[in-house]
Amino acid sequence: MQFLVYILVYPLLWLISILPFRLFYFFSDFVFIILFHVVGYRKKVVKENLTRAFPNKTKEEILKIRKDFYHHMCDMFLEMVKTLNLSKEELKERYKVVNIEVLQEIVKDKSVLIVCSHYANWEWNVSINNYVNAKGYAVYQKIGNSYFDNLIKKIRAKWNTTLITQQETVKTVYRNAQDGIISAYGMVSDQSPQVKRAQYWSEFMGVKVPIFNGPESMARKLDLAVVFLKVSKVKRGYYQAEFIPITTAGKQTKKNEITDRFLRLTEQQILERPEYYLWTHKRWKHRNKVPSQFQ
Repeated sequence: MQFLVYILVYPLLWLISILPFRLFYFFSDFVFIILFHVVGYRKKVVKENLTRAFPNKTKEEILKIRKDFYHHMCDMFLEMVKTLNLSKEELKERYKVVNIEVLQEIVKDKSVLIVCSHYANWEWNVSINNYVNAKGYAVYQKIGNSYFDNLIKKIRAKWNTTLITQQETVKTVYRNAQDGIISAYGMVSDQSPQVKRAQYWSEFMGVKVPIFNGPESMARKLDLAVVFLKVSKVKRGYYQAEFIPITTAGKQTKKNEITDRFLRLTEQQILERPEYYLWTHKRWKHRNKVPSQFQ
């Protein structure tokens, strides 16, 4: 069954990926109409999230942000498909890093965690590995369909990136540290962990929620550097990335310092242009389950 789904869907994805950009974004507009006006995919969830994150905004402002978000979401997910047939030259033109020297300087003698949020286009972040002399890894969520999972690995490989699952991350980081292999690990770090596994709760967009602090744990134990990757959408189909150092020595940081800094940088990014954040996830669903020690 998995193979049948793959052979039925893959040709469509491939055809979308070879569309000229003008037709490509025309198709994205069509998908937006279907998703937003016809299907209404998670519109209630998005509105609730936005209202909770921006209690001082008017109903009209919330609805505008929601509509702009859906336009961007359609573009962003189709841009992931576009990566199938996107050349390095085209990606360099559309995804520019303004201060790659920050990362290049760090990996001269130390491994680094590159943390980012579900903002703008995180799929194209993997191209950064073309600019640094370090082993590149990207932590990802494994897809249930093994054929599509292998396809994603193949796509990422052309950007010199090795995909590892969350379960493989700790083992990989520790093994490379023991072997003296300087590496760059890319992580989308604004996930919402299971309540029973949450070791830290903090405010995110004004609401106390469980926080995923795996990156900080590794950085403090192995003295890794940590940088925040801020990606901005310049215009449709064009992005700009900037590295913001959080620490060059994880062992010298206080408990939760790295995590708190990441949260504040993510919030700042969202406040600047909220429509480019991924609002379809229920990130505040555990807000009423805060343990007494974190209240």
